[in-house]
Amino acid sequence: MFALGSTPNEKAVSPSRSNPLMRISRYGALAFAATLSVVIASAQMYKPLSFIEYTLPNGLHVILRQDRTAPVVTTVLWYRVGSRYEDPARTGFAHFFEHLMFEGTDSIGRGEISKLVQQAGGDLNAFTTFDQTVYHMRVPSNALPMALWIESQRMRGLKIDTIGVETQRGVVKEERKMRYENSPYGMWNIKMFEHLFAGTPYSWTPIGASQHIDSAAIAEFKQFYDTYYVPNNAVLVISGDFDEPEVRRMVDVYFGFQPPGPMPRRDSVIVPPLAGTIRDTIYDAKAQLPAVFIGYRTVPEGHPDSYALQMLMDILANGESSRMYRTLVDSAQVAVQASVFPYELEKVGAAILVGVAAPGRSIDTVEKMMYAVIDSVIARGVTEAEFVKARNIAESRFISDKKGTYPTALALARAYAFFENTAMVNTEMQRFYSVRREDLQRVAKKYFGTPNRVVLTFIPTTGKETK
Repeated sequence: MFALGSTPNEKAVSPSRSNPLMRISRYGALAFAATLSVVIASAQMYKPLSFIEYTLPNGLHVILRQDRTAPVVTTVLWYRVGSRYEDPARTGFAHFFEHLMFEGTDSIGRGEISKLVQQAGGDLNAFTTFDQTVYHMRVPSNALPMALWIESQRMRGLKIDTIGVETQRGVVKEERKMRYENSPYGMWNIKMFEHLFAGTPYSWTPIGASQHIDSAAIAEFKQFYDTYYVPNNAVLVISGDFDEPEVRRMVDVYFGFQPPGPMPRRDSVIVPPLAGTIRDTIYDAKAQLPAVFIGYRTVPEGHPDSYALQMLMDILANGESSRMYRTLVDSAQVAVQASVFPYELEKVGAAILVGVAAPGRSIDTVEKMMYAVIDSVIARGVTEAEFVKARNIAESRFISDKKGTYPTALALARAYAFFENTAMVNTEMQRFYSVRREDLQRVAKKYFGTPNRVVLTFIPTTGKETK
């Protein structure tokens, strides 16, 4: 309904193949035979990733993962720059560069980057979040030199001129209109983060404000590029079918000469307290049914509570078998949708619960029943069956994220970029195994049993009403 010789700091990592049951029992995570059998099966299915990582003298961190399954290679170039690094008066720059990086470079003509990759039989794309901008390509193995050459050219040779900037200004403005301004409930995440993390660099979303992009000068874009698009602010992952010595040589050739820049500032994020419930009503001419978005602050990625919270959110509102869906949609039929958008970011976290009222039903009733579902978990916890299912979902996601060259490359980049501990790519599941059933009740009370939240109510309108 909604929408590349030997270099310093090298280490080869070969994951431990110790008995998975011994690892599990150390955490005391499995209390009954049904779950134990599932964990045994999953442990046998999952082959821990081996990889090599090293850092070039210019600061570029490189991770190599061989996968001979198919003659393809994926590259992921992860820059530590997302919307939270922006000037509050110049929001949207990180996302703007996601587009601009496809324009052209000093050595590659305008519009030729995508053509080169596609003509070689590959594909490419990118995404921007609050914390990072990530560029990825998947190409046949023999096209890997081309992919690395393109990324090295974009890293320090991007053409930032009037033609490219004006072209992408229009593209980004149209994207904002289509996805946000002209879409039902399209402004929900902009409004939610504005309230939920007010006073922090997480209070604006990656799309940014159109007027900031419109009024920015070429010199400002160049300064942003020179600050963040430097080798010492990036992680390069190469995953797939390649010969390691040859790839190391290529990385040296294409990236080793790139000069490092001053290390960008990494200020801590101080989040002011959220006192009480913040309510906002949005009159939406595109919406056909009333909807409520309830936002709670949770925890950032890697926080000890994040694993129990992920399991809890799956139980509460992920899918048609979740508690909220069964209660509000199937049973009471007061809603046509009940779901959750979890955000685990580098410095903060959020859980956004969504309810869309059924025709003729009150959105106030939907909101009250959503709280009732949360209260039932706080009062009585989750059932053993729900706990087993949530852990099975976590295992399935963990294994799925290691299948294929792109998911693998992304997981490796994330582990290093967020935690500077690439080996976490193989050990995070142990943290789910350490979660106990009572932990889900505890985190429900801690993070959801509070009036400190943001409630957005969307009301369908003819367009005459204003807020």
